[in-house]
Amino acid sequence: MNRHGAIDIDWAGGSHTFRLGLDQIEELESAVDMSVFLLHAAMSAELPFARIKHYSETIRIGLIGGGMKPIEARMLVKRYVDERPLMESIALGQVILRAAMERVHSAALEEDEPGEQQAPKSNASTSAPSVAMPS
Repeated sequence: MNRHGAIDIDWAGGSHTFRLGLDQIEELESAVDMSVFLLHAAMSAELPFARIKHYSETIRIGLIGGGMKPIEARMLVKRYVDERPLMESIALGQVILRAAMERVHSAALEEDEPGEQQAPKSNASTSAPSVAMPS
């Protein structure tokens, strides 16, 4: 994961970049009619109360934010989320959202660029777990 919230994951037969920047977070909030903070809580709960759409939209919009064309992202989500066992998408959706939340909320920046301020460091781990998704 880099400081912009992008994360590369092997999924759907290849390596894909997922990223939820601020524009994508706003799109995700609109698509699921829920704040990203509540969505994160829903996906992170011991007994998740997120809906299927929450995972599929997080994955789809994350692919688009990572540089994939919207139609290609929709096709991958249809094939590898909508048409596969639902449990396969839970960890992927959680990791994509966690990468975005840590970038937006509390991740320490690796390097300062001109005009950037460094975010405060937290005691929480800021690296996303390694996730191997079925192909």
